[in-house]
Amino acid sequence: MKHLKNTILILSVFVTVAGCEVEPIQTLPERNFELFWSDNFDGDSGTIPDASKWTFDLGNGTNGWGNNELQTYTQSPQNVSLDGSGNLVIIARKDLAGNYTSARVKTQGIFKQQYGRIEARIKTPTGSGIWPAFWMLGSNIDSVTWPNCGEIDIMEQKGKNSNITYGSIHGPGYSGGQAITTPYALQNDRFDANFNIYAIEWSENRIDFFVNNYLYKRITSADVPGEWVYNQPFFLIMNVAVGGNFGGSPNANTPFPGKMTIDYVKVYKEL
Repeated sequence: MKHLKNTILILSVFVTVAGCEVEPIQTLPERNFELFWSDNFDGDSGTIPDASKWTFDLGNGTNGWGNNELQTYTQSPQNVSLDGSGNLVIIARKDLAGNYTSARVKTQGIFKQQYGRIEARIKTPTGSGIWPAFWMLGSNIDSVTWPNCGEIDIMEQKGKNSNITYGSIHGPGYSGGQAITTPYALQNDRFDANFNIYAIEWSENRIDFFVNNYLYKRITSADVPGEWVYNQPFFLIMNVAVGGNFGGSPNANTPFPGKMTIDYVKVYKEL
């Protein structure tokens, strides 16, 4: 097992986020994490991700997966495959008839995790109506439904604003447009220009959100207006949606194909 000593220092500066100054969060103590589960996406170009780790959501869902999204999800290598260089690529496409396809991979029924550090190194796509995300759902979703199962959005972005990423949680009484969410903005840079590391560190009554090891948001059980539903296992999801309530609509200038490239996904347990 690999070990990660994770010491994060938040400097005494202010960060401008969506036009507002956000006060930095206090310094974290040193923590020790043990790598528990990972995928480095090694394999031949054009192959789909490891079936012992990932499965798929397929089709167009109910009402566009509940968000008025436009894409149909497939497991075709045209929409999701390894690139032969240690990356997984999820590709949103538009065909000549104006139909959109993409992919949504998940660990539901294969792997779930409660607490620890969950991170991925990702290069995101850009363009109006493009909605990349790295997120989690409570593994009890089939029995209690959403949002009672809880949702943790480690990263989601609106492609029309590629310098801003969002960390959010959804639960009973605070879901959809009432989710607890915080944007984090890069200064003089864009998330689609380079790989970035998106992570949470999650414990019994707290979820911390990071970009490139910078802690930009802490949500505690005292911050939610409803039930704290995060003391249970969650499974992982990665996808690129097109359109929808969050991402907005694509337009004539939206570049297709839109590619989200994932270098790795790692899950750590705290020692």
